[in-house]
Amino acid sequence: MEKILIPVDGSDSSERALGKAIELANALKAKLIFLYVANVNQLAVNSCLSAELLEAMNKAGDVVLTHAEESSSNGIETERVMETGSPAPVIIDVAEEHGVDLIVMGSRGLGLVKGVLLGSVSQYVVENAKCAVMVVK
Repeated sequence: MEKILIPVDGSDSSERALGKAIELANALKAKLIFLYVANVNQLAVNSCLSAELLEAMNKAGDVVLTHAEESSSNGIETERVMETGSPAPVIIDVAEEHGVDLIVMGSRGLGLVKGVLLGSVSQYVVENAKCAVMVVK
């Protein structure tokens, strides 16, 4: 196992998954790829996103990615990726583009309506990823 993708969004579930991914990367000497997806689906109420809103989303992503990088141990190779779109398909696309061996993700993120769809992003990723997926509760 050489590459581990860890989608991060700052949620408690994401933090637990981050800890597990770092633990695995240390044990396996694997590269960690941190992914933040600016979820424009949550903002679909507006048909057009302003430049200021996109900039704010990118800044939030930068904070989350920086935290993830700072949490990882020295000696672990890391990469950060920031994308905009619907989280589930973006996670699948990034995993395929980077040839990852494992996706480690939280069971729930920071969705607008938490709990209505039980882990819909993680469920989609489990069902559609071409690599192994670990969902951390």
